[in-house]
Amino acid sequence: MLAMTGYVLTMRRLSLSTIAFWSALIFFVIVALVSAGVPFSLPLGFRLPVFSFPALPPSDNNSGGLSIVQRVVTQEQAVEEVVSKSAPAVISVVTEQVYLDLFRGPVSEQASIGTGIIIEADGLILTNKHVVADVNAAYTVVLADEKSYEVKKIARDPLNDLAILKIDAKGLPTLPLGDSAKVRVGQSVVAIGNALGRFSNTVTTGVVSGIGRGITAGDSSGQTENLENVFQTDAALNPGNSGGPLLNLAGEVIAVNSAVSTGAQNIGFAIPINVAKKTVETYKKLGKISRPFLGVSYQMISSDMSSLQRLPVGAFIERVLTGSPAEKAGLQSGDIITKLDGQVLDKDNTLARALQNNNVGDAVTLTLDRGGKEMTAGVVLGEAPEPSP
Repeated sequence: MLAMTGYVLTMRRLSLSTIAFWSALIFFVIVALVSAGVPFSLPLGFRLPVFSFPALPPSDNNSGGLSIVQRVVTQEQAVEEVVSKSAPAVISVVTEQVYLDLFRGPVSEQASIGTGIIIEADGLILTNKHVVADVNAAYTVVLADEKSYEVKKIARDPLNDLAILKIDAKGLPTLPLGDSAKVRVGQSVVAIGNALGRFSNTVTTGVVSGIGRGITAGDSSGQTENLENVFQTDAALNPGNSGGPLLNLAGEVIAVNSAVSTGAQNIGFAIPINVAKKTVETYKKLGKISRPFLGVSYQMISSDMSSLQRLPVGAFIERVLTGSPAEKAGLQSGDIITKLDGQVLDKDNTLARALQNNNVGDAVTLTLDRGGKEMTAGVVLGEAPEPSP
């Protein structure tokens, strides 16, 4: 695979027009002489003039010049460039673990548990929520140059497997955030992470194998979380890679590595960076991560299930949380939400995905099916609570 980037050659239009003028003039003079019957021959040894142009240095002057940008690099070179530029902004997240050793007694050690991405030079770091799930633990960040910083603040996203860490630092290297809406299946990607908690800045490569996946991810404690609209990649991901970047060959973060399938090879999943951007924006604006909250647990009814069970496609409410906006609006278990503000809910536009377009305090209208009868309910969205310890 080849990638094209830039050498610049600038040629002035004045030179091109001058050449064209004299070439045309010589041509027409010769044609006119021959047409008039004037004997015409070139003297022995005469050669038509050859125009040559001195090499011009690269120019950033765009005032009328013709610019050609072209440099050919191999995929291997492209990956090397991405890694060399990106690795300094990829960090390891460590925590202190205390255990009882038979011979040494109580022992305290730092254990590396995940990866993070420096997104602001003043110490703002993006990672996965499950990496820093223990609200009672103390966390430390270790940079590529082995410098370590205590994590001063953690904001956990209530709805996504994302978290933001804050350390006291200045002038840190950062990674640019790309646009995950432009990602296509088959696109080459690079993953960097703290593999197995032992091998920092491990690099793997692959492609985007799929987009818009929905999975249920779990950890060693048995806790599970539904992740919607995630990317699938065959770039090798291992425990410890969580929270690390999935990069395109331009060196931009297009997703945050989050989960891997334990029953297969080279099937990993990453949260699109555009989802993380909204998390970062709310944190920078409010100092916390604020998400709209309806207060129901649900299961999506697919078109196949709809045909089989003769139910409408939508979000089947399994449970309504006590004191939630849904309870206050009169929603009940067994209701099927078919639309949110006129948006049809289905496998491609789930209830959680539709809610992400709203903010805390927004009033929305739900279209419901209750026992075969269609009805509507107005709901004022609340704020999602902080994850419990």
